[in-house]
Amino acid sequence: MGLMTFLNGCATPSMEDYKDTKPTLDLKAYFTGPIKAWGLIQSRSGEVTRRFDVTMNGTWNGDVGTLEEHFQYYDGETQKRVWTITKIADNSYQGTAGDILDKANGESNGSAMRWAYKMDLPVGDTTYRITFDDWMFLMNDGVLINRSYLKKFGVKVAELTLFMQKQE
Repeated sequence: MGLMTFLNGCATPSMEDYKDTKPTLDLKAYFTGPIKAWGLIQSRSGEVTRRFDVTMNGTWNGDVGTLEEHFQYYDGETQKRVWTITKIADNSYQGTAGDILDKANGESNGSAMRWAYKMDLPVGDTTYRITFDDWMFLMNDGVLINRSYLKKFGVKVAELTLFMQKQE
């Protein structure tokens, strides 16, 4: 019994695990209009290495959305990313952005959304190819929590936590 509990604790969650959770995340509704966000990046050991604020604005034309993100890091660096998100089937999405390799693949169920993508991430004078495993969870009051696990060669090298809130 104890071994099975341990092994189940090591299993990767599935989107099916969230099918009946509330509030239900409607990606198009959430990412329409202005959103404010606050985030931090932690090293593998848990040390906070960067903090940042983000302002976002989303628009949709049918099943194709545009999400503009403006990052302001606490060390003074700024960054802009523009996502194009396409609904390809019920609960399935693809996304592209200038610094994302190929396409981001997304799946939603209940209150959760998961994105998987790769990105060449510059750190100092070096660029690393990183795999992102993003999990988003809709909370009450227009809050969306995003946990990203950054991996290189399958090993977690950092975590990103982002708290978003829709602005009225």
